[in-house]
Amino acid sequence: MHLNLRAGERVYINGAVVRADRKVSLELMNDATFLLEGHVLQPDAATTPLRQLYFAAQTMLIEPGQADLARTVYSTLQDGILAATDEPAILAGLKAASGLVDAGRPYEALKVIRGLYAAESALIEGAGLEAPPLAQTAEPPADTRAPRSPAERPRRQPRSPDPKADTMAAKVIP
Repeated sequence: MHLNLRAGERVYINGAVVRADRKVSLELMNDATFLLEGHVLQPDAATTPLRQLYFAAQTMLIEPGQADLARTVYSTLQDGILAATDEPAILAGLKAASGLVDAGRPYEALKVIRGLYAAESALIEGAGLEAPPLAQTAEPPADTRAPRSPAERPRRQPRSPDPKADTMAAKVIP
């Protein structure tokens, strides 16, 4: 699998956040779960039930250590959506996405869920509710946050002079 990243772009690979400092091409030589930055939904953009479901599935990819909790949240959200709608497209899509999540393929489930955004938006508008601005788009937005100031950046931990004491890897979250 080849990935082409622009300078400053991030990719989430098996729970690790990788950021390119310049334009780069990566080749993944074995099976890995990854999510490109452009498909990462930020928490404040999870404004509809399907976007919240997407966020739960996304968490399974980005935070493998939280995958069990994310599956529980996913199941709860899905049950709520199924109880609230009889829209055939959404019901069929949720069944397909659930099968993918159960099969350990949340990346493919994300594609299915994104494909349901238009149907969800039509339901929201048809009910006379005000649709959030993000519900109009087919793709989740790219990360548009401004670069962090030096004071907000994580600080590097000094390495221990004893190599045996350096056994824990630090995890940097964007």
